[in-house]
Amino acid sequence: MEENMKALEKRALESLQTVEALEALDAWRVMYLGKKGELANVLRGLAQVDASLRPQMGQLANDVRDRLERAFTERRDTMQEAERQKREAAEAIDVTLDARVKRYGAPHPLQYVIQKIEDIFVGFGFTVEEGPEVELDYYNFEALNLPKDHPARDMQDTFYLSPDVLLRTHTSPVQARTLLRMENNQPFRIIVPGRVYRRDDDDATHSHAFTQVEGLVVGVGIRMSDLKGMLLSFAREMFGADQDVRLRPSYFPFTEPSAELDVRCIYCGGSGCGTCKHTGWIEILGCGMVHPRVLEMGGYDPQVCTGFAFGMGVERVAMLMYQVEDVRHFYVNDLRLLQQFSGLAR
Repeated sequence: MEENMKALEKRALESLQTVEALEALDAWRVMYLGKKGELANVLRGLAQVDASLRPQMGQLANDVRDRLERAFTERRDTMQEAERQKREAAEAIDVTLDARVKRYGAPHPLQYVIQKIEDIFVGFGFTVEEGPEVELDYYNFEALNLPKDHPARDMQDTFYLSPDVLLRTHTSPVQARTLLRMENNQPFRIIVPGRVYRRDDDDATHSHAFTQVEGLVVGVGIRMSDLKGMLLSFAREMFGADQDVRLRPSYFPFTEPSAELDVRCIYCGGSGCGTCKHTGWIEILGCGMVHPRVLEMGGYDPQVCTGFAFGMGVERVAMLMYQVEDVRHFYVNDLRLLQQFSGLAR
C-alpha cells in the first residue's frame, strides 16, 4: 500500500504540471482528491492492512493528501495570477479608481469540522458514505429497532411529508442501507456525515436542522473495548493528545449496551467550571454495541458478527473547539463571526 500511495503521489504531481486551464485543474482535484478519487480508492484498502500498520499507513495517507493539496493550491494560485496579469495587460487601467482589495473565502466552520472528522476516521480505515435527507420511515426508524408507536420515537419527532416519508432525524438510515447492501456478513467501517432534522425549539444549544456524523463498524469479534479505544483515539486527534474520555450508561433502541461518551472539559482541564457544570466532563456523542435485532434486519447473523456505532453533533463539537456560545451563530451568515474562521485550512 505504501508503494501504491507513493506511485499515486508521483503520478498526480506529474499530471498536475501538464494542467493548463482552471477547468482542467478542478478535474484534476476531483480525480485525485475527491471523495471517489484515486486517493480515496487507495485509502479504502486500509481495512485490509494489518492492524499494527494502520496508524503508519493512515499518517502516510494524510501526508500524501497534504502534499497534493499544497501542490494543487500553488498551481491554482499561479494559474490565477497568470490569468489576472493577462487580463490586466489587455485592459486599460484607470489609475483614478480606488484600489481593489482581494478578499479570499474560507470554509464554513461546520464544514471545516466535518472535514477534520472525516480525515481522522479515514486515517483509521473508515470510508465516507452519504444518503438521502428525505427518507422512508422504514429506514429511519423500523430498520433501527424503532417500530411504529415505540415511545423512543417521541425524542426524534420530525417533519413528515407523508405517513411513510419524512426528513431524516439522524444519519443512521445510511447505516441500515449499508447493512442491506453488503453480503455474506461482510465486515466494514463507515462514517456518515450529513444534515438531519428534528422538531425542536431553537435555543442556544438546539436547532430544528443540524449536522451529524455517525459511524458504524461491523465484523467478527468487535467488542465494547474496541469502541472505547477508537473513540479515545478520535478525541485525542480532535481535542489534543492529553485528552481522556469516559463512558456513561445510556439508552438507544438501536444499540445494546448503550453509552454516552464524555471528554475531559477542554476549558478547565477537568478541574470543574461553569461550562462543564463543575463535573470536569463534557458530553460529545452517544454510542454502543449494535443491537442484534438491527443486525438481523440488515441481513447479518448476530451469532457471527458484532459491531459498534456512534453519533455526534457537528455543531456541538464546533462549539467546544471554537468557544461559540450559541449554535444559531452558525446559521445566520454573520460575517463578524465567519471572518474569524478565515484562517482555517483543510
